[in-house]
Amino acid sequence: MSTLRTVGGTVAFPVPAEVAFDYLVDPVNRPQWQSSLASVTDVRGEVGPGQTWTDVTKPGLRPAMRTTAYDRPRAWSEDGTWKFVTAILDLTFTPTATGCDVGFRFRITGPGPVRALGLLASAASVLPVRADLRTAARILGERG
Repeated sequence: MSTLRTVGGTVAFPVPAEVAFDYLVDPVNRPQWQSSLASVTDVRGEVGPGQTWTDVTKPGLRPAMRTTAYDRPRAWSEDGTWKFVTAILDLTFTPTATGCDVGFRFRITGPGPVRALGLLASAASVLPVRADLRTAARILGERG
């Protein structure tokens, strides 16, 4: 996990940590719950450290993504790079009596002025990231 300043929160999932982990970290599932994605392409490698893929966003951006940390079912991280901007997402999975809590930390960074604006852009992303994780929790909850 990185030491850059991050923003984030926690979302309760009604399923065990292993179930939430396996669903969230597989890029093939991402368009089901991540509102900004139209699709995922170019998936290379097995789900795990070093796996890469391309997010195809609804606005048309195509960041190159990769898994940077994979500790099933406790922690997972990715980074995505588009031009000179990098977005980093860390997820942690904590068992609870009713399923698990998924903690998320998010940050956007880049060179020069992008670095200065990164924390503001990251803060603006907290609500959409939380909403996407709530969608994933709902989908998994409906599956039973």
